[in-house]
Amino acid sequence: MRLPDGTHFSHPWRIHALAADFDLEDVWALPTPGRKENFPRLVEQFVSRGEPGDFPVAFRALFALRWQLGKLFGWDQEGGGTDGRVPSLRERLPPDLRDGPRGPDITAVPGRDEPQRAVFDSVYLTGDEWVAELANKTVHGLLHIGWVESDDGHNAQMAVLVKPAGWFGRAYLAAIKPFRLAIVYPMLLETIGRQWQTGLGSKGGGRS
Repeated sequence: MRLPDGTHFSHPWRIHALAADFDLEDVWALPTPGRKENFPRLVEQFVSRGEPGDFPVAFRALFALRWQLGKLFGWDQEGGGTDGRVPSLRERLPPDLRDGPRGPDITAVPGRDEPQRAVFDSVYLTGDEWVAELANKTVHGLLHIGWVESDDGHNAQMAVLVKPAGWFGRAYLAAIKPFRLAIVYPMLLETIGRQWQTGLGSKGGGRS
C-alpha cells in the first residue's frame, strides 16, 4: 500500500539528516508483519530476493528491458555512479554509522545477467533502519527500509529517495513513474509478502 510522504518524515530516521538534498519519490507499507527481532531477516530477504521465477513475468520483463536499454545507451557503465559521477552517501556518515554494520549489498535483481556486481550498495544498517544506494547516469537513488511499530507488532516501510542526473534524469524518472506505480511496486510488494509469510511459517515467526 502506498503511504503519504508524511509517514516517512514522521519517524526520526537517520536518513533525514544525511539525504536532505534527495527528493522523496515514494513511500510504501510492506506486507511484512513481524516481531522486533525479525528486522535482520527482512533485510536478508530483500537482498536474496528469491529465485527469478518467484516474480511475475511482467515484472521480470520490465527489468530485463531496463537492463538492455542500459547496455544500449551506456547508463550503467563504470564511472557513471559512485565510482566517478557522484560520491557515495557513505562519505556523509557520522562515525557511529560509518563504524557500525554496513549491511549487505543487493546483487540479485530479475532480468540482470551480472549477479556478481552489486546493483544497490549498502550504506548503513541499524536495528531498525537499512539504506542502500544505486547511482548511474540517470539518477542517484536511495532505498530506505524502516522497521516501525504497528498495532500488531512491527512492520516495514519502504521509501525511495532520488537525485536525478540533470534534465535527462528528471525526464527518465517521469517516464518510468507510471510503470513503477502500476506494475513494479504492486508486483514487488505481492512477492515480498508471499515470501515473508513462507519464511515466517518455516521459521516459526510471529508478531509481537
